[in-house]
Amino acid sequence: MGEATLRPVVSGPVTGGRHGWPFGGPLLDLDGYGYQQDEFFLEGTASRYRLAPGSELSRDGKWQAEPVETAPYKTRILVIRPSDPSQVNGTVMVSWNNVSAGYDLFGGDSLELLENGWAFVGVTTQRVAIDGLPPTPMGLAAWDPERYGSLSHPGDDYSFDIFSQAGRAIGPDRAGDIDPMGGLAVRKVIAQGGSQSAGRLATYVNAVHPLAQVYDGYLLTIYFGTGSALEVGDFVVNLASLPASGERRGGGLRGTNLIRDDLDVPVMVVNSELEAIACHSVRQPDTDRFRTWEVAGTCHVSSQSMRARAPKFERDFGTEMVLNPGVNAVPMMPVFDAAMHHLRTWVDGGAPPPVQPRIDFAESGDAPEVVRDEHGIATGGIRLPQVEVPIAQNSAKPLADDIYSVLGGSSHPFSDDKLRSLYGDPASYVARFEEAARAAEKAGVLLPRDVEALVEEARTTEWR
Repeated sequence: MGEATLRPVVSGPVTGGRHGWPFGGPLLDLDGYGYQQDEFFLEGTASRYRLAPGSELSRDGKWQAEPVETAPYKTRILVIRPSDPSQVNGTVMVSWNNVSAGYDLFGGDSLELLENGWAFVGVTTQRVAIDGLPPTPMGLAAWDPERYGSLSHPGDDYSFDIFSQAGRAIGPDRAGDIDPMGGLAVRKVIAQGGSQSAGRLATYVNAVHPLAQVYDGYLLTIYFGTGSALEVGDFVVNLASLPASGERRGGGLRGTNLIRDDLDVPVMVVNSELEAIACHSVRQPDTDRFRTWEVAGTCHVSSQSMRARAPKFERDFGTEMVLNPGVNAVPMMPVFDAAMHHLRTWVDGGAPPPVQPRIDFAESGDAPEVVRDEHGIATGGIRLPQVEVPIAQNSAKPLADDIYSVLGGSSHPFSDDKLRSLYGDPASYVARFEEAARAAEKAGVLLPRDVEALVEEARTTEWR
């Protein structure tokens, strides 16, 4: 155990409260998949880290950190696991929950998880998830003070050790009177973080993992190539206040550091076209401990991901979520699922995920430019069937200059005349689409269940 990693006290399962359900949990019928969800509180003393004397946040990612002081905390975890212990595959995905929207945002409803015996633990790691952001806090304490009013967080400088302690509380060597995993056999724990959380997790990988040695692998998704500082004080990432371009404190749209290349566990990065642009200056080769996947024609947010998130938002907040029209319409979720599928084998000592081509860039002035085909779609990279057999120009090109538009990219449907000139008729289009989907499956970037779903969606495309 690392010198700064203590074990928290676990209490729960947590019930009751104003709403009667845990914030942010899946909407899927967990019972139908043989799963259950339980919420627990973690309470203890966490350390914060600083850079060791003489070290810096260097480009190579080989950051040296040291614990400097401690503070008490109390947070929560949401455990989603097979109800039948015989159905567990022994691997737990541990989420560093995202807070850039001002509240806890995490998954746990992936079919790769629910159909393959994973357990999932969403960790409320950062203070914003509890306290929210002004002027209208949407954090746990405001959402349900009866359920979450006792939670407290000393600040994001302590989040790294809180995440370590959460991993210890659910891992194979867990101990205590209350077992949040319900007695399930756990062999491996994989840490996952997306977007803002990927930046925090990158810092954890580079600076804290060598000390704590808690996680068996890492999955960073839609990662902009910049780890956060170890010491940020009261600063938090707030999307509403971020510029669309240029340097930003705590992260940016231009990568600044590598993932250290001397790790003893696997790290996988899965990026859309937008983050591939950001990470171009910090691209690093695939190795026996590192993989990067870049998905052409995608963006940080898709219309599908927003539609999937909307019902949960409406359930928890009692209001409709605004869905911006015209955003990118090629979802990343199927590729995330494929990455998880490979990563589980990898951390168990099996084959690493297949190497994939990177998106093509042409140097142009101070910034790289994505090479695009005659349809305006990026060349190279992972090519999903929606990109290889397109019916629209999907890209990371924003519809406006604000940060929300930048994250959403764009989708411009082809005219019916263009569709006919490309494919002739709907049946020919579907046949070519299915061929491309099977090719993506063979390449290892789509799972069979997603191939079937995507082909069925293609069949519903309406031509006039």
